[in-house]
Amino acid sequence: MKLKSIPLIILFIFSSLNAQTNTQKAENKDSISKISIDEKIGQLLLFGIGSSKTIDKNNKFLKSVQANKLGGILIYEKNIAKDSSKSNLKKLIKKFKDASKTPLLVSIDEEGGKVNRLKIKYGFPKTVSAYYLGNTNDLDSTKHYSDIIAHNLYLTGINVNYAPVLDFHNPSSPPLGKMERCFSNDTEIIIKHSRQVIESHRYFNVKTVLKHFPGHGNSQKDSHLDVTDVSKYWKIEELIPYERLITENKVDAIMTAHIVNHNLDDSLLPATLSKKVMTGLLREQMGFKGIIISDDMHMKAISDHYGFEDAIEMCINAGVDILMFSNNIAKHLEIVPEDVIVKIKKMIENGKITEERIETSYQRVLKFKESLK
Repeated sequence: MKLKSIPLIILFIFSSLNAQTNTQKAENKDSISKISIDEKIGQLLLFGIGSSKTIDKNNKFLKSVQANKLGGILIYEKNIAKDSSKSNLKKLIKKFKDASKTPLLVSIDEEGGKVNRLKIKYGFPKTVSAYYLGNTNDLDSTKHYSDIIAHNLYLTGINVNYAPVLDFHNPSSPPLGKMERCFSNDTEIIIKHSRQVIESHRYFNVKTVLKHFPGHGNSQKDSHLDVTDVSKYWKIEELIPYERLITENKVDAIMTAHIVNHNLDDSLLPATLSKKVMTGLLREQMGFKGIIISDDMHMKAISDHYGFEDAIEMCINAGVDILMFSNNIAKHLEIVPEDVIVKIKKMIENGKITEERIETSYQRVLKFKESLK
């Protein structure tokens, strides 16, 4: 159709719409510029909320959310009341969500089996381990249990699950194999069952976080307790599940591993703190454009061997988008978001971290959250 044949009223509507769109873009840009650096940093933080089972207006983590200085929270079993467990958990989560100016990330480790916060004793359905599902190798069974988990997360208001585990099964690995957290040591089994877990969660609009990159399954130590070096045991095949699922556009987010691997970084930095691994390998070589979330920065592999400030600085500069602080390892380590924000601001002022680096992760997080609406 030639332009001159289009009725004038249609041309007027199109021009009006374009003007509105341009105005909206300008307003959005202006709105972004008004966001303080404190708020931008706050959106890059995920915190455990202590032992609270109910929340009042004076809760320190709720205040951080209200001030737009905390982008997400973690739910642990200690946050689940013994009585009226489901309804009380739903109320707790709703209070946090209602207080947030942006969609709040409400996250949990709900893998099934032994890593399971939503237990039968609280009125939630039975779950099984990844190893059980991988060993059974029946996708209908995996779909059944994954649907159950994802549906219950949806019902309670939880929108991020730290699952599935893509690590290779090694029965001698203390934190993984012995806990039956891995599907298999067969690449194809890991991929097809992880894919089903992801699809079940996506149906209920729950984000999945694949873990632990670049491969933790063959570790012989527990990074909750100490630095873990997998250099002798790690195999390059451990990257294949990530590579395939990234290519298939199945990956919402990836969690880092606090493991040392000289095959990937000869400086012997844990992967969480390594720019070679997070940016060089995951971003540039494997083409991952989504969210990278650190494993818990309170775990002893990090907290006992790297200073609090140094670890934060290295983690951000490595390319990690969201830093996790569980407040779950030791009571004396409990912190609030403002403790981290003030440190990062000082690093920016001193030139150790650039404001552009914060902005890049901030924009990724906003895009991630937008899909939760």
